[in-house]
Amino acid sequence: MRILLVEDDPKISAVVRQALQEETYAVDCVGDGPAAEEMAFVNDYDAIVLDLMLPGKDGLDVCRSLRELGEAAPVLILTARDALRDRVAGLDAGADDYLVKPFHIEELLARVRALMRRQSDTKTRILEIADMEVDTVLHEVRRGGVPIDLTTTEYAIVEYMGRRAGQIISRSELIEHVWDENYDGLSNIVDVYIRRLRSKLDEGHDVRLFETVRGAGYRLRDPNAVAALA
Repeated sequence: MRILLVEDDPKISAVVRQALQEETYAVDCVGDGPAAEEMAFVNDYDAIVLDLMLPGKDGLDVCRSLRELGEAAPVLILTARDALRDRVAGLDAGADDYLVKPFHIEELLARVRALMRRQSDTKTRILEIADMEVDTVLHEVRRGGVPIDLTTTEYAIVEYMGRRAGQIISRSELIEHVWDENYDGLSNIVDVYIRRLRSKLDEGHDVRLFETVRGAGYRLRDPNAVAALA
């Protein structure tokens, strides 16, 4: 899951970025309003964490512009403005949530997770696909009740695909949402990671979850959902 962090204070930006990355998110950082708009127009983000007091263009104006141009990513506003009128103005500008500085990083992470759930068909912390469970808070994956040891990137792929189980996801979409703007990997990096996940999660099981759709991408099959429709 990829997040745009818009914060002009380098210390706050560094702390928030590290915390988000430790939660397996890919994070792009900018420090002014115009750069935020440019990044949001170029990339497809799963969430935007937006400070209000920005150089170049105020965060409220940035939020309004993004919404007017059809940007649907949930927006969490960070600001020192704690008056009721400021919170109302932020929400009316199109923000989804509002967090007043100073804040505890644990609360920020919890609010980001809540925004991600709103975007997903699954509203609980546990994603269930066949006999696989993905704990989106602890970042743990189990298959048949057995914990699976995954790297940060492997987990990020599983969560992204798990939130879209049954949907075909292209290689470019996975790169867009799992890696940040500094990605400079091999063209076949997604294929490499899918092979690793098949080895870790599918081998030894009768039901194979990771499916290649020729010419289109990959799909995380949910046999339970298919059976329910039959």
